[in-house]
Amino acid sequence: MPDQTEIPDGPAMKDLEEGAAEQSVPRTRPLVVLVGPPGAGKTTVGKRLANALHTTFVDTDALIEQSTGQSCGVIFSQMGEPEFRKLEEEKVREALGTSGVVSLGGGAVLSPLTRSLLLGHTVIWIDVNPEEGAKRTGADNSRPILQSQDPIAHYRELVESRRPLYREVSRHRSNTTGRGPQRVVADILGYLESIKEH
Repeated sequence: MPDQTEIPDGPAMKDLEEGAAEQSVPRTRPLVVLVGPPGAGKTTVGKRLANALHTTFVDTDALIEQSTGQSCGVIFSQMGEPEFRKLEEEKVREALGTSGVVSLGGGAVLSPLTRSLLLGHTVIWIDVNPEEGAKRTGADNSRPILQSQDPIAHYRELVESRRPLYREVSRHRSNTTGRGPQRVVADILGYLESIKEH
């Protein structure tokens, strides 16, 4: 599989277009929105990309934590996934009203509302192979959804279940496996330059 992939429009995009038309589109829009599994490097890449573009960086997980005073893992454990996703939807809507680079939590794409809000945005899928992703997140006890006896198998299952959703919402894929953040940023900058020319 190549390091980067152009993502074609998925058939499921049409299903969401009607719902998206009803959503209010903010006047200010992010330059780029990053999606991808936990541990793919969205925050690291996002901060460096924002720096390269001389703009701001907004992480929806950080917005959730700032508004509640608790970590996403604690909120997820205490409230349960459905309530956490509702809160996440609010913060995604808030983040999409900002300029700059926005990074969404790994499971944000599970929400049909979030997927509809992403229509029309430049969404980049930051990907990683399951072995590397499990290694990066293995020592992180703040992510209850990743706790398992077999971290690699669990991570692979989690990513495979979300892969169609990442593909659906994104225009471009950049894989961080075995690549430093600067190479990934360079790939994204190249993609952004290519779509400016069209």
